[in-house]
Amino acid sequence: MSKPTPEPGRHAAPVADAAMVADFWFDPVCPWAWLSSRWLLEVEKVRNVTPAWHVMSLSYLNQDRDLPEDYRALMDRSWGPVRVCVAAAQQHGDEVLGPLYTALGRRFHVENRERDRATVEEALTEVGLPTSLADLMDSGDLDDALRKSHHEGMDQVGLDVGTPVISVEGVAFFGPIVTPAPTGEAAGRLWDGVLLVAGTDGFYELKRTRDRDPVFD
Repeated sequence: MSKPTPEPGRHAAPVADAAMVADFWFDPVCPWAWLSSRWLLEVEKVRNVTPAWHVMSLSYLNQDRDLPEDYRALMDRSWGPVRVCVAAAQQHGDEVLGPLYTALGRRFHVENRERDRATVEEALTEVGLPTSLADLMDSGDLDDALRKSHHEGMDQVGLDVGTPVISVEGVAFFGPIVTPAPTGEAAGRLWDGVLLVAGTDGFYELKRTRDRDPVFD
């Protein structure tokens, strides 16, 4: 089924005739990136946009930072899932990242499952990937590839932000951070607005304090 054509003059931000590729960098353990990814999948339904998934690592980003003890423990545990994503993409192609991210994220965020090997193996099985990929959770063998993917996204926006990072047609930005994830035309309008402000020369920040937890309904 084709995507709906916006009404003439309705949207301030330009919508290209050709499909835009939206490169999206995620760490599977981040709930805010998960919500943004679900929003982007909604955008795909109402705008001519195709997501392309890439990994970054909050563990790598924060490895030399002074963190509270509980957050440091979380970062230490968070290497495993993103390493599995890197291994899956290397061995089975980048196209597996989207389904694997969905399978992991649903378990981590919607079902509030442990970020452990059993949960990762279950997600791998769901998308038809070998559970042996979970052997890489505690291995640094692919960390060079992880760092490369991380920097391909983060170097476009600077290291004082986290995930998600989106890059589309030469415009890169952190976010949007939103809960719950908009759906339908509301998702499309947010996309139009994000592209408009992010594409404005000299624009850097628009922010307010978060006053609610992630909503996954």
